[in-house]
Amino acid sequence: AGLGLVWPRRIGAPRMSLLKSFGMTRRSFVFTAPALSAVPTVAYAQAAEWQTVVGPDLRFRLEMPAPANKTTAGEKEKGHAGERVAWAAKRADEMFDFDYVDYDPGWFSSKDSKEMARELGRGEAEKAFPRATFKYVLDEPVTLQGWDGYALDIADQQGALVMMRTYIVKDRLYRLLVTAKNDEETKAAAARFLGSLRFAESKS
Repeated sequence: AGLGLVWPRRIGAPRMSLLKSFGMTRRSFVFTAPALSAVPTVAYAQAAEWQTVVGPDLRFRLEMPAPANKTTAGEKEKGHAGERVAWAAKRADEMFDFDYVDYDPGWFSSKDSKEMARELGRGEAEKAFPRATFKYVLDEPVTLQGWDGYALDIADQQGALVMMRTYIVKDRLYRLLVTAKNDEETKAAAARFLGSLRFAESKS
């Protein structure tokens, strides 16, 4: 199944083709990353550069570059029990995106969530991005607070990254995507974003 993310911005041909291969159409999603300056007075770590996004139902929180713009997608796909809700931020040419959508009761919880997370988190990536050409920096199952997920980071020949995380919490799907250049500053910003997600409930 495709990830169904939305990418209206110009992010470079290699990364755009990568995103398109995962079904990231103009239906539901957007992300952006801050260009982080080495000058202390404008360093990305400043509080004013980031904001905390809290779910309307208080089930999650995470940090994104400010301002993060919230949108909802009215059209529903098979299994959706509600609208897809997304936040997008942008700085320089990098992208930070986050979204979630609730599915019908039992859509995930009655199935193998590890397998579902893998299917939604990576699909058949090698068909579009052969390992001889693209580097799979990270391609493995992950967990967050006990919930199953998948991590997929792919680099092009210049070292530019697309980093994706997918998590299944009961019958809700969470997705994060961020791009980064081949430098430590944008990679650090991407890591801050991806590592900031917290759920209100942990799985025992």
